[in-house]
Amino acid sequence: MKTLLAPVILLFIAIGVSVLSCVHPPQVQPSYGNFPTAIGKILVEKCAISGCHNAASYQNCDGLLLDSWEHLFRGGEHGAAVVPYSTKYSPMLYYCNTDSSLGVVAKPTMPYSTTARQQSPLSRAEYDTLVAWIAKGAPDANGNIPFASNADKRQKIYVTQQGCNLVAVIDAGSKQIMRYIDVSSAPGGSAKSPHGIAVSNDGMSCYVPFMASAYIDKIDTRTDAIVGYANVGATIGSGGDNTNGGWSIISVAPNDSSLMVSGYYCNNLVNVTTSSMLVNQSSSIDARSGYPPAPWSFPHGVAHNATFDTFYVALQWGNAVARVSVNPTTHRLTYKFIGVNGLAPASTSSADSFSPNPHFVQMAPDYKKYFVTCQGTNKVVVMNTANDSILKTIDVGAYPQEMTTYKEANELYVSCLEDGNSTFTGALGSIYVIDMNTLEVKNVIYGDFYQPHDMAVDGIDGYLYVISTNYSPTGPPPHHVTGCGPKAGWYTVVDLATHRQLDTRRYEMTYYPYAAAVRFAK
Repeated sequence: MKTLLAPVILLFIAIGVSVLSCVHPPQVQPSYGNFPTAIGKILVEKCAISGCHNAASYQNCDGLLLDSWEHLFRGGEHGAAVVPYSTKYSPMLYYCNTDSSLGVVAKPTMPYSTTARQQSPLSRAEYDTLVAWIAKGAPDANGNIPFASNADKRQKIYVTQQGCNLVAVIDAGSKQIMRYIDVSSAPGGSAKSPHGIAVSNDGMSCYVPFMASAYIDKIDTRTDAIVGYANVGATIGSGGDNTNGGWSIISVAPNDSSLMVSGYYCNNLVNVTTSSMLVNQSSSIDARSGYPPAPWSFPHGVAHNATFDTFYVALQWGNAVARVSVNPTTHRLTYKFIGVNGLAPASTSSADSFSPNPHFVQMAPDYKKYFVTCQGTNKVVVMNTANDSILKTIDVGAYPQEMTTYKEANELYVSCLEDGNSTFTGALGSIYVIDMNTLEVKNVIYGDFYQPHDMAVDGIDGYLYVISTNYSPTGPPPHHVTGCGPKAGWYTVVDLATHRQLDTRRYEMTYYPYAAAVRFAK
């Protein structure tokens, strides 16, 4: 029996060894840096290679690192390469495209071919794969959409793109454009020209008025979708053209219950209830007839008092600011016109060479004074809210425009659109920093600006976002063309602690970026 058992045991051992020898080790699939496999085969294998967008070389390739999904969304020297859901405004596609019938074609074509390394452009199938991926939100290998997490608390900056009917959404953590909101899709037509912008105090809503539309859009800041609109076209009075009323600047009530919006062309102020997005007729003002007439022209900047029943309105041409008070019980409106240069107030219908031409009004955080930019005389006038007297007149740079405050540092920032800037080659414009206690100029910020119009203070992270319109035909050419307009504007990030530009990046946007507002400013 023993002699029979031994050969059987040996036979089973031999079979086991034979079977094990036929088992191949599992193949390890490339991770492709957390990209979906089809995308990783393009970006990692064809773009993140030696001499291009890999870890060793990317600093010489516009600072854009493409070896992983996470690195892609850090952007490059000129900002975001991919904007989720936005195939028309993702610059990566411009450089991968060789067919102008499909969209913008930028040079040099990527992948970039050199004498040492011959590379072919992407095939049509590869290009279409990238387009489809971005259209779905540019997810990672696990389906996660960039910047989609923490929607209730994510810090953002919103910027109107006046030349493109867009609102850009910047993620404060990465400083990259995370979304574009197409406001032409809402009522009002495709050429609405978004002007000012405001975020509610609770950070849950964003409001956009339009220069060439009868509507004011409401955006949910958690989803960045348009969720409502107010029709302000023909709702107050019977005089003037409210349809293209030049709806410009929005002032939001401290409790977020209502808005006051200036109509530059129709000479109106309209009050909107935010919950319903309906016009509050009794608190709105028609400059020509109706509810009731107001003897002014071209209202632009608007600021409010603590109880949101008194408004200070910059009348663009002349020397006047209007103070309008609304009786909360009777809704009766009373007016006072204030000269910001010590002369009798006068509102005119056009610019001249000697008037202050008030542009914007900024209320101090304590509501005890307000500031007025005078673009005609290059001054900021400080007014006392108690008696509307002039506290001080401060000289600033050429053509001052918008203002914003940083309460923690007690600083007021003033954009000077046409101020000389010799610190940066080819730059134009500056930001004046005024101490709101001493009313003295504390500093002048010179950065890589060109016609900076508006700013947003991210007080939580300690940065100032400066929006360069680059509107002049003589302004700098863009790094790349855009899907809209002749050339790009951009934003620059300034360190609030040092008043210096944070880095060398010029975060390019689309054509004519204009106004900015921050969500959760601190």
